[in-house]
Amino acid sequence: MFLRIIPNNKGKKNTCFCSLVESYRDENGIPKHRTVVKLGQIDKERIPYLKAAFGNGDPMEILQHELNGS
Repeated sequence: MFLRIIPNNKGKKNTCFCSLVESYRDENGIPKHRTVVKLGQIDKERIPYLKAAFGNGDPMEILQHELNGS
């Protein structure tokens, strides 16, 4: 699963729309994406915390990586 982030080009600045998405293969073996849940409009400052919560690996390492921008 991963976090799909779509920038908000209209309305509030510094926000984006987020969805939790899973990857799967259909019966023909073609990779596809399925939206599990729509999280709605999120402030850009909260994105690193969402990535840490839903990412693979250690949440603290992911958060440090996102906040440091490295």
